[in-house]
Amino acid sequence: MRTYHCFWLLFWAGQPHQSFLTPLSKRTSGFPEKEKVLVLSGNSRRDLHRSKRSWMWNQFFLLEEYTGTDYQYVGKLHSDQDKGDGSLKYILSGDGAGDLFIINENTGDIQATKRLDREEKPVYILRAQAINRRTGRPVEPESEFIIKIHDINDNEPMFTKDVYNASIPEMSDVGTFVVQVTATDADDPTYGNSAKVVYSILQGQPYFSVESETGIIKTALLNMDRENREQYQVVIQAKDMGGQMGGLSGTTTVNITLTDVNDNPPRFPQSTYQFRAPESTPPDSPVGRIKANDADVDENAEIEYSITEGDGYDVFGITTDKDTQEGIITVKKALDFENKSLYILKVEATNTHVDPRFLYLGPFKDSATVRIQVEDVDEPPVFSRPAYIMEVKEDVPINSVIGTVTAQDPDAAKNPVKYSVDRHTDMDRVFNINSGNGSIFTSKPLDRETLLWHNITVIAAEINNPKQSSRVPVFIKVLDVNDNAPEFAMFYETFVCENAKAEQLIQTLSAVDKDDSYSGHQFSFSLAPEAASSSNFTLQDNRDNTAGIFTRKTRYNRHEMSTYFLPVVISDNDYPIQSSTETVTIRVCACDHRGKMLSCNAEALIHPTGLSTGALIAILLCIIILLVTVVLFAALRRQRKKEPLIISKEDIRDNIVSYNDEGGGEEDTQAFDIGTLRNPEAIDDNKLRRDIVPETLFMPRRTATARDNTDVRDFINQRLKENDTDPTAPPYDSLATYAYEGNGSVAESLSSLESVTTDGDQDYDYLSDWGPRFKKLADMYGAMDSDKDS
Repeated sequence: MRTYHCFWLLFWAGQPHQSFLTPLSKRTSGFPEKEKVLVLSGNSRRDLHRSKRSWMWNQFFLLEEYTGTDYQYVGKLHSDQDKGDGSLKYILSGDGAGDLFIINENTGDIQATKRLDREEKPVYILRAQAINRRTGRPVEPESEFIIKIHDINDNEPMFTKDVYNASIPEMSDVGTFVVQVTATDADDPTYGNSAKVVYSILQGQPYFSVESETGIIKTALLNMDRENREQYQVVIQAKDMGGQMGGLSGTTTVNITLTDVNDNPPRFPQSTYQFRAPESTPPDSPVGRIKANDADVDENAEIEYSITEGDGYDVFGITTDKDTQEGIITVKKALDFENKSLYILKVEATNTHVDPRFLYLGPFKDSATVRIQVEDVDEPPVFSRPAYIMEVKEDVPINSVIGTVTAQDPDAAKNPVKYSVDRHTDMDRVFNINSGNGSIFTSKPLDRETLLWHNITVIAAEINNPKQSSRVPVFIKVLDVNDNAPEFAMFYETFVCENAKAEQLIQTLSAVDKDDSYSGHQFSFSLAPEAASSSNFTLQDNRDNTAGIFTRKTRYNRHEMSTYFLPVVISDNDYPIQSSTETVTIRVCACDHRGKMLSCNAEALIHPTGLSTGALIAILLCIIILLVTVVLFAALRRQRKKEPLIISKEDIRDNIVSYNDEGGGEEDTQAFDIGTLRNPEAIDDNKLRRDIVPETLFMPRRTATARDNTDVRDFINQRLKENDTDPTAPPYDSLATYAYEGNGSVAESLSSLESVTTDGDQDYDYLSDWGPRFKKLADMYGAMDSDKDS
């Protein structure tokens, strides 16, 4: 028979709301305390049974945000098998067991160790069990219970945005929706009023209002004008506890912008505008700007300008500058001070986009008067035409007038005008102009066949102010006259076969004419009178500007007559009739039976003929003889070469000798002896010239010794004369180098080259007697002497 045990869970009883629990010995809450007993009984085969109570045995309530210093008491587990001898052990498992919730394993008391926050976790599910310490077996089945965290008002309402931005059209009706703000409260909305939020407006009245329950912001004032105030800042408060005293609150800012509507018409700041425009102002040039002010912005401020009335309606125009919304008055036609000096216009400014809701405010347009004064300027002369076209026959005599141009000063002064031709357009000076009356005349003969059109420019300038000038193009067409005779279209040179038959066509002729014919050229061909009866050929005019040459007899003999010259007369049908005589050259040639030319007395003109075998052999022999002659001539030239003049490298006279060492200076006596260069009196009498081979052995001439104080020029002339009369001198120009300084200087020679030929040291005391110019040398060499003496 089994034994049924009871499992008791004891906890503090009271209201199912706030209850702060501590150990039994100490109470921290002012609420009346009462024990709750949870009776659990049964085994593995039976369901759990509990004593009937006024509360749910498996759900317990615990307040969040406990601020006490001790652990918060939750409840007590107790089994009817517990005899108080410590043989049972209570175990707690589930959400937060061992961490947030701990149990006294001996007494079964459950405590919360930490501060709980309902917003983090509102419900904890735990399981309780009692086991025998000795056997480790449960004495009661495991029971599950729930701890629910009761909410307190510890969270203020939070708006979804820190700052709201909204906009509404200006002049909106009262109650127009602006924006809806929303605040949320993290507290439990199902428990009390902690999460019940109420909205109110702290800043922004009387312009806007807010619905307390929905947070919808609406307009509260009629006819809010953007032009007066555009930006509004509204502060909205959200308060929990239904707005009661002690509730928590949060705020947000709503920036509200009034958008523009077209509720303002354009207005000109002044009724009359005045501008000045020189009469030389070109078309499409601006004269002035006007602007109508519109308090609206963007497209509501766009303005369209127009000219509605005025005597300059067709002379001036107005356009709108899209960037500045200004009206730009421009010139449509050229102004003329002499014709009209003042224009009065009426200009209207109209809004492009009109809102029908505000038409009751009046017409959305305005008008102003614009006065434009035309200023007189000194204008250049004006030609009567923009261009002139003239015609002249090519045979007119020089100085013939071909036309006249006229120009006048448009100013009131009517200054006189002079004319001239721009020579850049008439480089050959074919035309000239009368500077007074503008008549153009020829200054050179004209030729239509050379140039058909002459394009010149005429300049008209005021006599008093030549800077005021204008130009006009003049196109002169040269008309044709029949002044050119027709001629052959090409040079005709043909042949006739020796075996030709009579009446055989040998050549067809055609002609051209440089003149222009309106009805078309018509040429006539005939033989010259001197050849008409005695010629061996006949000419037939085809009446289509061509003619044919025919043979008059049978067979021709090139040995008797190798060439015929046939004169042909060509005439046109224009007035006056022009004609010319052209010559056709006809050669007599040998031909085969088909009429193909074989050879003529002269070289072939049209058909090339081949060379015979004998001619080719003769040409080849000539080339071979020419090559042999060239080879022999080159061999003879090679044999006649003479021995060169200088054949020995030992001859050092007038040669350049290169040394690859620096030498030993004046003391180097092994090098080339330059004593001859230093002393013109030294000469080698024993050496002969080795650059030529003399035919007769001449004794070398002894050069006379130079006198003391001999001038350099005399010395050189003496040497030149000796070389000119020396038969052993080379037959070519040579460059002789002399190292003689002369005796003209007071100091004589200061060269160190002479030091080799002198014995002992030289005395330089005389340098101090030469004056201040040689003072430095005297100090240098005098010091050296003094050193030696010491």
